[in-house]
Amino acid sequence: VQLQASGGGLVQPGGSLRLSCAVYGSAFSINVMAWYRQAPGKQRELVARITSYGSTNYVDSVKGRFTISRDNAKNTVYLQMNSLKPEDTAAYYCNGDIGQEIPVSGGYSWSQYWGQGTQVTVSS
Repeated sequence: VQLQASGGGLVQPGGSLRLSCAVYGSAFSINVMAWYRQAPGKQRELVARITSYGSTNYVDSVKGRFTISRDNAKNTVYLQMNSLKPEDTAAYYCNGDIGQEIPVSGGYSWSQYWGQGTQVTVSS
């Protein structure tokens, strides 16, 4: 299983970006997906998460500006970021709680997977 993130870039304050994270592999099941971010000199923080049923949670600083969504048919999670601020500048990482099917037993072995970071820079 691999997670591939994309969509970062340089944007002016007030602008928008949409991040995507696609899950690749075979014989897997996806539970919770999330976006984290890490700014230089700071700890990685949870930005938003979405369950397999579509229930969402956000860190207070992005509520009303960011929207997390997922397309289960495409095994992809998105983060729509509007009204971006300089303090949103960070490397953004997608994270997935993913189960790989266990042959013969039919069960799943669950693990946390991370995508590579995609840089978001908000600056004029």
